[in-house]
Amino acid sequence: MKKELRKQEGSIPWTNLMVILMSAFVLTAIILLVLALLLYKFQLSKSVISTGIILTYVFTCFMAGNLAGRQMKQKRFLWGLLMGIAYFVVLLLLSIVVNSSIGTVSDSLFTTLILCIGGGMLGGMLS
Repeated sequence: MKKELRKQEGSIPWTNLMVILMSAFVLTAIILLVLALLLYKFQLSKSVISTGIILTYVFTCFMAGNLAGRQMKQKRFLWGLLMGIAYFVVLLLLSIVVNSSIGTVSDSLFTTLILCIGGGMLGGMLS
């Protein structure tokens, strides 16, 4: 008897969600490179750079949540929330690898978590 792999009605397309998450990080890299170029050309202040980084996190989580919500079509805000959490976890792991400890990362850890969750959830709700 031959078994066929079929997509079930309620199955979750994890590969699509991973592609969305990776796309969010590519978008983050592009925006941060543009921000670095602006810093180099115009010698922006620390507060402008910090604001740009925060807006980058929120925008990319918003876009990831929006795309995930469109993909899933049900419980969109929860999928946006999941994308925000996943984005934060990957961001935290990358920061720990680069800085070799969590001590230097934890300055604004909770704030970044809330911003990523909020951006993702809002993106899911508006999808």
